[in-house]
Amino acid sequence: GGSAGRHRVLFLTGPSLAGHWGRCIGDCGSGGVRSRAVWCTHAEGWTTFHANCDQQNKPESQRRCFKVCDWHLELFEWEVSGWDRCGLVPAAGAEAGAEVCVTAQHGLQRRSVRCLQKLNRTVVSSEICEYFSPQPPAEQACLVPCPRDCVVSPFSGWSPCGPGCARSLQHRTRAVIAPPLYGGAPCPNLTESRACGAAACPLGEEQHTYSLRLGPWGECRLPHPKDAELAGRTMLDLGSDSGERSTSGLGGSHAQHAAGEVEIGFQTRQVRCVRSDGKHAALSLCLQDPAAAVTSRSCVIPKDCTTSEWSPWSPCWRSCGWGSVAAGLRSRRRRVRSVAVGTGKPCPELEEREACSGGGKASFAWRTSEWKACQVSLLLDQQDPHHQKQAGLCGGGIQTRVVYCAQIIVELGTHRPKEVARPVDGKLCQGPAPASSQLCHLPCLAECAVSSWSPWGPCLPESCQHRHGGRGFRMRQRQVVVDPVGTLAGCPHLVESIPCEDARCHEWEVSEGACVTERGHCGPGHRVLKAVCKSRKGEEVPHHLCSELPHPEVVACEVPCARDCVLSEWSPWSPCSHSCSSKNAEGTQSRSRSIVALPAEGGKACPPERALQEQRACNEHPCVHFFWEVSPWSSCSEDVLGTALNVTSSWSGEPSCGVGIQTRKVFCRKSTSGQVTPKRCPESIRPEAARPCLLPCRKDCVVTLFSEWTPCPTACQPGNSTAVKQSRYRIILQDSASGGQPCPDTLYEERESWNQSLGGVPFSRNDSCPCNAIYIYENISLSVPLLAAVTCLSEQGGSAAVGDCVRWAGAMPALVQECLIPCKDDCTFTPWSKFTACSSDCDTARSRRRSLTGRSRKRDKCQNTEVYPQVETEPCPCEAFTSQPHGNWSDCIITGGPPELQLGMPAQGAARECGQGVRLRAIACYDRSGRLVEPSRCSTTGYIEEPCTVPCPFDCRLSDWSSWSPCSSSCGPGVRVRSKWLKEKPYNGGRPCPKLDLRNQVHEAVPCYSECNQYSWEVGPWSPCKINSEQNSLHCGEGIQTREVRCVKTKDHSEEAVPNALCSQAEVPEAVQKCTLYCPSECAVSDWGQWSPCPQVGSPARVPGSVPHASQMKPCILNQNCFQYQYNLTGWSGCQLGANATCGHGERRRLLSCWRSDGATVSMQLCQRLHLEKPVPTSSRCVVGCAVDCQLSLWSAWSQCSHTCGAGGQMVRGRSVVLRAAGEGRPCPEQLTQHRSCPVKPCYSWLLGPWSPCTVQGGQCGDGLQVRNLTCVVHDASVSATSKPVENALCGELPSKENVLELPCSVPCPGDCHLTEWSEWSSCELTCISGRSFEPTGRQSRSRAFIVQAAENRESCSGQEMETRPCSGGKCYDYLWQSSPWRDNVRTVWCQRSDGMNVTGGCPLRTKPAEVRHCSPPCRKPFSYCTQRGVCGCERGYTEVMRSNGLLDYCVKVPGLEDKKADVKTIAGKNKPVNSKMHDIFKGWSIQPFNPDGKLKIWVYGVSAGGFFIIVFLIFTSYLMW
Repeated sequence: GGSAGRHRVLFLTGPSLAGHWGRCIGDCGSGGVRSRAVWCTHAEGWTTFHANCDQQNKPESQRRCFKVCDWHLELFEWEVSGWDRCGLVPAAGAEAGAEVCVTAQHGLQRRSVRCLQKLNRTVVSSEICEYFSPQPPAEQACLVPCPRDCVVSPFSGWSPCGPGCARSLQHRTRAVIAPPLYGGAPCPNLTESRACGAAACPLGEEQHTYSLRLGPWGECRLPHPKDAELAGRTMLDLGSDSGERSTSGLGGSHAQHAAGEVEIGFQTRQVRCVRSDGKHAALSLCLQDPAAAVTSRSCVIPKDCTTSEWSPWSPCWRSCGWGSVAAGLRSRRRRVRSVAVGTGKPCPELEEREACSGGGKASFAWRTSEWKACQVSLLLDQQDPHHQKQAGLCGGGIQTRVVYCAQIIVELGTHRPKEVARPVDGKLCQGPAPASSQLCHLPCLAECAVSSWSPWGPCLPESCQHRHGGRGFRMRQRQVVVDPVGTLAGCPHLVESIPCEDARCHEWEVSEGACVTERGHCGPGHRVLKAVCKSRKGEEVPHHLCSELPHPEVVACEVPCARDCVLSEWSPWSPCSHSCSSKNAEGTQSRSRSIVALPAEGGKACPPERALQEQRACNEHPCVHFFWEVSPWSSCSEDVLGTALNVTSSWSGEPSCGVGIQTRKVFCRKSTSGQVTPKRCPESIRPEAARPCLLPCRKDCVVTLFSEWTPCPTACQPGNSTAVKQSRYRIILQDSASGGQPCPDTLYEERESWNQSLGGVPFSRNDSCPCNAIYIYENISLSVPLLAAVTCLSEQGGSAAVGDCVRWAGAMPALVQECLIPCKDDCTFTPWSKFTACSSDCDTARSRRRSLTGRSRKRDKCQNTEVYPQVETEPCPCEAFTSQPHGNWSDCIITGGPPELQLGMPAQGAARECGQGVRLRAIACYDRSGRLVEPSRCSTTGYIEEPCTVPCPFDCRLSDWSSWSPCSSSCGPGVRVRSKWLKEKPYNGGRPCPKLDLRNQVHEAVPCYSECNQYSWEVGPWSPCKINSEQNSLHCGEGIQTREVRCVKTKDHSEEAVPNALCSQAEVPEAVQKCTLYCPSECAVSDWGQWSPCPQVGSPARVPGSVPHASQMKPCILNQNCFQYQYNLTGWSGCQLGANATCGHGERRRLLSCWRSDGATVSMQLCQRLHLEKPVPTSSRCVVGCAVDCQLSLWSAWSQCSHTCGAGGQMVRGRSVVLRAAGEGRPCPEQLTQHRSCPVKPCYSWLLGPWSPCTVQGGQCGDGLQVRNLTCVVHDASVSATSKPVENALCGELPSKENVLELPCSVPCPGDCHLTEWSEWSSCELTCISGRSFEPTGRQSRSRAFIVQAAENRESCSGQEMETRPCSGGKCYDYLWQSSPWRDNVRTVWCQRSDGMNVTGGCPLRTKPAEVRHCSPPCRKPFSYCTQRGVCGCERGYTEVMRSNGLLDYCVKVPGLEDKKADVKTIAGKNKPVNSKMHDIFKGWSIQPFNPDGKLKIWVYGVSAGGFFIIVFLIFTSYLMW
């Protein structure tokens, strides 16, 4: 049981384990759920029931998640920051210094990778973005240069030692050139010190100097009540908003004063006397009166500015600034509770703004309106601006549109994002603007052209269901030759009809057979008639269709006998004399026959002459015809009744909004009168009265939002000035059409910007421009000296919150200033009077006075005017100014024309490009003392103006076209010509002339065609054959017959006689011919018929007109009596335009003619009869390029000056190409920008003087002040500009807090350690790898070294400072070891930079050359020494004996040199090298005192003893001589 219990306890404490989270499932967005498995395990690892684990510690098995769907792709994105600087990464397991860096070492770069929601830029889970694209890497390997140690310059020279016997130190310093990088060694000590060599002073005779050491001023604090001398203290309550004044006593307690009140306290400092060796001494050694030391002073208790907490964020609001980039902003504010007092911290920013989504996001893009209608006049204006306006212009033209930069705001929150555009300044849009003009084509109007009427057709019924009889119509047609374009009239009627009776669809066509006599070969007989049923179109149809129509089967005839009179056959009926019948004229036609043979006696006589002629009526229908006439189609309207559903029509393909209906009136009209009953016109050809149409879509007018109001003036305007107007505009993007909403009347608005001050008090109106100087400070004098109260006033003069003044009126005026309370013996004066008035003369002066007051008037020292002047004089300000031209002349600026473009406004009008203009040159204006002043003092514009001229280009001018000449051919194709001639030549870059001929003309030829059968020969019937009766009494035989031949005009079937010269003279018919009148009893034959056409093979034949049959034949000869025909095409004509077009789309044509094989052009009918195939096409579309001049936009407004003041500023304006030149148009000018110098405005700036030496007032060392002056100067900002001081008011506000005028400093006392001044910045150095820069910027360094003045303080003095800053334009430097030549196996090694500077550090220590050369092993063999190569060698006269390992074994004397020893070597000199020159001189007789084993030889001892005795002898001899 116990065992089981123990297992159970372990079991219960077993941990609950969980698996990995599964995928997010569920609805898209934040409503997803992800799950994981959770199980309970025993401590030994096996699983069990969940109840055995503590349920309170059970991990969650489900949690909410964000389910990502495909449409989320547009809502989320990865945000990737830039790579950080490459940092060192230590290799795993590697010891420091284990690896030697050669070029670079491994590093790692990191960057931030976050998944953001695009709308509000909030960070979301990375899993959402990973659904669409993998996460970008957040780390990458990189290379870091090898470690580089700190590089310092060489040491300076040693400082001089002090005089006397006092022990002092001298020092030398060096500066940091480059900081340690990438793990390099830190900088070494920058200072070295050493003791001076002066002897120590005897005890008690030390000479010391003493210095008064002033300590720093302590914290300003309130005095203790017992120290107070004043009964009360005035405090100014500068609290949150009230500005109330209060006075409180010091009544012995530290009262809790209101925040912001000014409190006067005091601060103290220590004053000590320091001896020259650094030890403290009695204060009396430094001051005669130690009590005179200033150890305390009054001060203002510093209090920081305090503010309230931030208010909540305001709602998101769109920025209303002109062209503001931000889509929306929100802000929050805090109030000033108390302003800063004394040296307290000033007030922080009182308002914060940040971008917010505001329900949409903004971007900027170019937008355009729709294209306006094509205008040909815009193109003609380029050629001739003064051309007369014409109606019906067509062809090539120009169409325009408005191009503007729009702020695109996408409003979200709806089902579909809505884009709203607002015009803004064009500078906010990137990339080139779209074209605002383009070439276009306006179709030319073309009237409908129809052919001539065809002949009248047969009488046909309305329907052929009734086979014969009844009422019908005869009709004639004409075709449309040229379709109408752009006209409402349409084509005239194409069918005319005439009512007729006995209308038939079919009729018998009867042909006669041969005459068959009843008996014999002559006499009466009959002809059998053959009938064929044909339709009215001439097509043979079945006989039953004509069965109801009677027709004769035989007809009587007669064959003349031998003795009878013989007559010819009837000729064909002549053409009808009239096309219709009227009261005054009826149509007739005739036919005739002639006598072929006279009768014999007893034969049948010839009929009378009148019987040889027959006449009949023709075209009996009246001259009145009928036709259907229609009115124009109505506009397309809604089909309420659905009548258009069953009507067919062609669709135009234009966008439509439904099917409507068009109607027109259809009525029958009589040619000679008006409308008649519809029954008079054929119902089968009645035109449609209704047709379907596409209803045009309703187009509402679309306009942009109003642009923002133009910017407010930058400064408040005086109250009496004209109100500055603000404006805004909007642009029509689409005009209304088809009943859409019309455009608004107001496209431009103006308002007055109430940015003015009234009665000296600035004010503003909330609905326009606020004036920044709404709030002003007011000083309130108090009775207590040193203090002044400052109150914030609003625009109405009432009190306002201090925060408003801090925000709008700038820094608060000083609350406290120093003053001087005169002492008992001081001189006192009245205040200075005002300066006296100045006259107009520039050489006069003005003065002011003061006088002594009180007891000072009786003191003699105060009467000294040199010390205490009572009159001040200064020269009067001189108003004489001189100007000097500055800079170059500007481009020639053309004046006049449309106004310059305002920001974002669409261009209107055309700019003048040439003519009279002005060029400008800026001036600099100086006063009498040579100081630069405002240029308006010398000139109202600040410029010198000079007239100039830009020559205008003149185009080539030609005359108008002449009239067209007649067609050059009377038959077939020809040309018509017209011409222009030169009126003015081009110059100054005008349009060139086209190619002219020698007569300075240009011609245009168009093809023309003249019908070949317009004129033809008409012949009358032959007269009877006349026999010459004088020679022939029988009146038979051969004779002559004549006929009338005349030339008639066959066009329009008028048959009008014209002069014979108009007809072809080569084809004149015969007017006279021989004839034969057969005598009785002769065989009579008829006249010859026409020659049969030539067959392909054989001869033509002709037969007589009657029996007996006979024929003639003659050969067919090509181009004589046999011809071939074919169609012929002319070449393409030039591109022909409409009558009112100058360019654009046109048509080119080629003419078709019928060409005979002999080269003659004949009537087209001859080719049509042969059914030859016509070549196509005979026309094609073409384009005549428009000569378009380059069209430029208006000049933009002049830009702001590139310099706010000074010389060298430039103003620029530009224009862009709206439409590029095409064809022979004028090209675009090269100058698209113009520059002009700005007037030289004076530059006022605060000039900081140099820092003064550190001064300690009242002492010799310790804490003091370093000051510099701030002067307002004027200059022209040029490099060589000289600055001249002017009044401080011209420079405006004092510079920012960075321009400090006082700095605490320290003058070291004797024995103190102190820092040197900063060294100069080193040259800019890049970090490079193999000569290439590793980083884009370089580094500069400077340093300060510590100076130790007393040896006792050497250990306690430490610390040095170094600064590094980035720089540009640096260089790559190399650091290389340099060495001097060896000298006694020693040389100097140093590091040198590639620019020649010797440095410490920078060169790698592992490559440092050796400074001392050693032989290893040492050279200890007799007569051996260490050579320059670092190996052991033998002296001169000895030869090396080497071991097998290459080392020296011993030195052997060169044989033959024993008797020439003259050199004695000491043991100490064995290893030194022998002078080679001396060795060469004495090598032949030198003595060797040593044996090979290194011991002295015996003779050396003998020589030494002999020499000793000789010396003793010489001394003894000299003694005897004295």
